[in-house]
Amino acid sequence: MTAERTYRQPGVVLTDHRFTVPLDHSRPDGERIELYAREVVAAGRDPEALPWMLYLEGGPGFGARRFTGRQAWLDRALTDHRVLLLDQRGTGRSTPLNRQTLPLRGTPEQQAAYLAHFRADSIVRDAEAIRRVLTGGAPWTVLGQSFGGFCTTHYLSTAPEGLAAALIAGGLPSLDATADEVYAAAYPRMRRKNLAHYARYPMDVERARRIAAHLAERPAELPGGYLLTVEAFQSLGIMLGGGDGSHQLHYLLEDAFVPSTAGPVLSDAFLEGVHQRLSFAGHPLYAVLHEAIYAQDPAAPTAWAAERVRADHAGFDAAKALAGGEPLLFTGETIHPWHFAVDPALAPLRETAELLAARTGWGPLYDPERLAANEVPVAAAVYHDDMYVDTAHSLATAAAVRGLRTWVTDEFEHDGIRAGGPRVLNRLLSLTRDEA
Repeated sequence: MTAERTYRQPGVVLTDHRFTVPLDHSRPDGERIELYAREVVAAGRDPEALPWMLYLEGGPGFGARRFTGRQAWLDRALTDHRVLLLDQRGTGRSTPLNRQTLPLRGTPEQQAAYLAHFRADSIVRDAEAIRRVLTGGAPWTVLGQSFGGFCTTHYLSTAPEGLAAALIAGGLPSLDATADEVYAAAYPRMRRKNLAHYARYPMDVERARRIAAHLAERPAELPGGYLLTVEAFQSLGIMLGGGDGSHQLHYLLEDAFVPSTAGPVLSDAFLEGVHQRLSFAGHPLYAVLHEAIYAQDPAAPTAWAAERVRADHAGFDAAKALAGGEPLLFTGETIHPWHFAVDPALAPLRETAELLAARTGWGPLYDPERLAANEVPVAAAVYHDDMYVDTAHSLATAAAVRGLRTWVTDEFEHDGIRAGGPRVLNRLLSLTRDEA
């Protein structure tokens, strides 16, 4: 481990840490990669007197959030913890992987083999290696948001001795659902979110149809070369899973067209706004590894599950909706082969993504027997009708983990730990302390 310069922001003292860990933890003498994490301590507090809290970001593919001072949930955490914000392997400053760096690994086959080491199992083993260095072996509290909650559940399955408590925010996964089953449950939720949006903003029915009809004739090139097709436009539905996402989608749609000498055209402002929301340039692993986070059957590839399951939900067929006068349904957290054709950040990784979709040999991520005997205090925020993580799946897992306490709420959407910040974290900490 190396600790870089310590520096300050309002109310906090920050220290950058770098670690080296094995690429493949089953081969500790093999290739090593570098990880980055930022330590945050409240100004005026003795860090050595505070227990550690590790934060695992949602994703996959996102580095830990870059806070300024004591923002959001971090304010509550710093009252009694020393917080470590880890960039999970392949993200942020932890050996980042993208269209620029992955070719260094060689052929698409070699890239796919490399990426197989970037799932929750490797992330948790990274965390354990870091914990032993930072805490002297003492267990720490882990807070997992969304995919970070998937990682935390894996942590409980494989290394519970490293945990003083586990806090999960909107990320309690099914222990055994296949990728197909995850998406079979997801499309009806997406439909409900669409209908709720259109009930709130009925004028958006015609706006969305008009934009889709325009794109069906003339796909638009976004800044950076992203090709906005009808299907890509539909994927703006990912916004509907956030607290203010429906409102932000409405504001985006209302400014879509402007007059020009050639007639109405999609405005530069609209195209720029769409690009900011759809480009994977800042988080390509989200697309490349998304279905792999559900893979647990060694004999079964994920095989573009979201694309295959979509065929069973005709309401999401834009051509049929436009021809039949139906509302256009937006999609949500789904990744499709066409993403790797329209997005310049993903196009060079298309063959690698195909190989990952066809890959077999994935290992199980969760241990139901060990979870049934769990002794770690665990609390999970489960958001009612969460668009990204199925509520029924989460509650089934909650019942399968001994001692896990849930807070089921419709006060927040999937991003509750961001929107609710200190309140959400305080509730989770209270539940684990009651359990302990």
